[in-house]
Amino acid sequence: MSKLSIGGVELKSRLFIGTGKFPNHQILPEVIQASESQVITMAIRRVNLDSKEENILEYIPKDCILLPNTSGARNAQEAVRIARLARAMGLGNWIKIEVISDNKYLLPDNAETIKATEILAKEGFVVLPYMSPDLMAAKRLVDAGAAAVMPLGAPIGTNRGLKTKELVQIIINEIDLPVIVDAGIGKPSEAAEAMEMGAAAVLVNTAIATAENPVQMAKAFSLAVKAGYLAYHAKLAEQHQLAQPSSPLTGFLYEEVR
Repeated sequence: MSKLSIGGVELKSRLFIGTGKFPNHQILPEVIQASESQVITMAIRRVNLDSKEENILEYIPKDCILLPNTSGARNAQEAVRIARLARAMGLGNWIKIEVISDNKYLLPDNAETIKATEILAKEGFVVLPYMSPDLMAAKRLVDAGAAAVMPLGAPIGTNRGLKTKELVQIIINEIDLPVIVDAGIGKPSEAAEAMEMGAAAVLVNTAIATAENPVQMAKAFSLAVKAGYLAYHAKLAEQHQLAQPSSPLTGFLYEEVR
């Protein structure tokens, strides 16, 4: 599997994982190791520098890239403020923009996300915006300086899979930046499907965190992402409406006896 380049950093793993909803922080190191993930996202509000036990950073290996997200932001201004706070806290310059003002479906606000991306990219952040899958919005994020785009597969936390598959495929086909499918992926097979479509990577949280065995599930997702990547680059076989025999139907037993 070739390396994925984002923001001038080359990544061996194409599985990004989140840190919410796990039964406890103590399980995180084992989950991260099983997933082989190098990019770990977390909400800024879950970083507690005053308490070692409660501080989620204590459980993330030092060689991982931190991807703080702006969870809780309702507009571009709030997202920018959270991103600047993250950098001031020493969390680096990678930022996942999440701007959500809809409390029922938790769908991202693309217009506000584009505004925040433009501001933060100019300030030197490596910006990975979470978005509703829309080609025009994705193009504007490219113009705004995004390092990648992160369209959702289904509403966040639902584990419903790639409900937006056709729209995500259009973005993959038309955008030159890495496309990271984020939210909604509930099964390793769905992660493999996203990679078979040509996605550069996937981000998974709930499906791993709420599994009965999160460590084993993290390993399953790691293998699925690799399988999907290999399948995409092997070029999937053509589909047919009618049956296609694997062996010739003529000759052999039906040949006339001479």
